[in-house]
Amino acid sequence: MALALPIHGGDLTAAEARWGRPAAGWLDLSTGINPWPYPLPALAPEAWTRLPGSAEDAALRRAAARRYDTPSAAHVLAAPGTSALIQALPRTRPPGPVAVVSPTYGEHARAWAAAGHDVRLAEGIEAADAPVVVVVNPNNPDGRLVAPHTLLAHAESLAAQGGLLVVDEAFGDMVPALSVAPALRPGLAVLRSFGKFYGLAGLRLGFLLAEPDLLAPVAGQLGPWPVSGPALGVGVTALADDGWAEATMARLAEAAGMLDDLLARAGLTVIGGTSLFRLAAHAQAPELYDTLGRAGILVRAFAGQPDRLRFGLPPDRRGLERLATACGLD
Repeated sequence: MALALPIHGGDLTAAEARWGRPAAGWLDLSTGINPWPYPLPALAPEAWTRLPGSAEDAALRRAAARRYDTPSAAHVLAAPGTSALIQALPRTRPPGPVAVVSPTYGEHARAWAAAGHDVRLAEGIEAADAPVVVVVNPNNPDGRLVAPHTLLAHAESLAAQGGLLVVDEAFGDMVPALSVAPALRPGLAVLRSFGKFYGLAGLRLGFLLAEPDLLAPVAGQLGPWPVSGPALGVGVTALADDGWAEATMARLAEAAGMLDDLLARAGLTVIGGTSLFRLAAHAQAPELYDTLGRAGILVRAFAGQPDRLRFGLPPDRRGLERLATACGLD
């Protein structure tokens, strides 16, 4: 059975249009968002009632610089989610060839193409022959990893030609040693997502880490006050909480292991992922995708790779048991 029009991650409206509204509610496993979000701190009333000021922005950039180990706060640009940065960055460069290491998150190729660039898909960074190269590390959806020294060498080579390496570290919080943010240099831009690891995707907060002269034109694309007062306040508190981050990394790794065990018992082969999502293969993946949807469980399917499904982490024991039942396990 061909898999027709897989539903984008998190689109429960489309899921209900396809399968109806489940009596037990949706178990949304279609995104790679931490199901145990950072506890929202108390915010000053002014965070909601006045425009954000430069002091709040500077505090957030300092917190991000410390958390991501960048050279300084001047190397940090905050934005209303990495999606805004993915759209803005291509508009700061003249149209030209761009290689996106694939398969990966599709928005990168779409954004560069929409800005007039000639987008080419490359199977690996070694095959990425273009003045601008985009790589997601760890990769979404398969968790593929590229060593930092390989990325930095590629950035050096591109910079010598006036090029740019964009490294999307949206899932980098789980593998800090993989990040190239501490080694920022000309020709290198790093994207960091806040909402995925901290479980607060609705807050809309993300960061571009790069040399200040690269950040300036992107900031111009975003305009004034790009980040809301509440996002600034929450971000400062969360990024400073190292204890929560360390405990969360351990919790996510344990949960990913439990999910792996369930998927294996259900006859799926786990072929990659991160501790926020698992990619699995199954010969009847389209049928399983539909079976899960009818049971009120939304996972991520891929039109170009119909034998694969991506599973986010169930939020609790009940969710894990519900997934097991839908997969035919007692």
